[in-house]
Amino acid sequence: MALDQYQEEEEEGMSFLDHLEALRWHLLRSVAAVLILSVIAFLSKSIVFGMVILGPSKVDFLTYRVLCDIGDYLGISALCIDELPFTIQSRQMTGQFSMHMTSSFVVGFVVAFPYVFWEFWRFISPGLYDQEKSAARGAVFFVSLLFFLGACFGYFILSPLSINFLSNYQLDPSILNEFDISSYVTTLIMLVLASAIMFQLPVVVYFLSMSGLVTSSMLRAYRRHAIVVILVVAAVITPPDVISQLLIAMPILVLYEIGINIAKRLEKKRALKEAMEAREDSE
Repeated sequence: MALDQYQEEEEEGMSFLDHLEALRWHLLRSVAAVLILSVIAFLSKSIVFGMVILGPSKVDFLTYRVLCDIGDYLGISALCIDELPFTIQSRQMTGQFSMHMTSSFVVGFVVAFPYVFWEFWRFISPGLYDQEKSAARGAVFFVSLLFFLGACFGYFILSPLSINFLSNYQLDPSILNEFDISSYVTTLIMLVLASAIMFQLPVVVYFLSMSGLVTSSMLRAYRRHAIVVILVVAAVITPPDVISQLLIAMPILVLYEIGINIAKRLEKKRALKEAMEAREDSE
């Protein structure tokens, strides 16, 4: 108890430059974690690039095998993806090396995300009130969980189906699909990171509701507007096909409804607390 009081007094006495110094060390530790994991990913080229990055470009990828098993069970042969009619090329001298660097950094960031967010949380949490700290308990866990769920959704569902659609799309049979390595890696990274970020919607709604900026009734009233915005965002961050847009829009709409329920529960807790405080004051 005495230690906590001492830390609070010390934090209250920190100047603006002291806060900047603390922020600098949090950022340095976060960057160091990302760089270390990026170097490990860079050295594990056969696993990170050969299996992870190029995984959705191969017909033996997990998603394609599961779809094929489902197709066999349901008797729908169209679900079985046994060919991806495209090749990946590197048309620039530094293409393969630069994409190796880029993919290693992204993998390092994704793996280090819980630690990076933990460092960020350590910096901002001392400035919160005790009530806010209690309400935000478990923030690192839930933010990291939603981040990885979104990344897995983008990697195992959105990316392979988008790659399959784009590889089979042809204006004319004489036009061959020969994708540049930079285009392939950039598309894959965009889909995975966009899904990971979009899955943070319940966390955003939670904190906005905690601060009183949004309410469940407001979210319900603007549901139609939210649907339009989500569809527009899905169209921007996904390849130009309806299937990919719907695949990312549907879970975001579900998360939006979850956000409404979260805001509703917070309002009930807030109303119950206010009623108890009013009763205590009256007594």
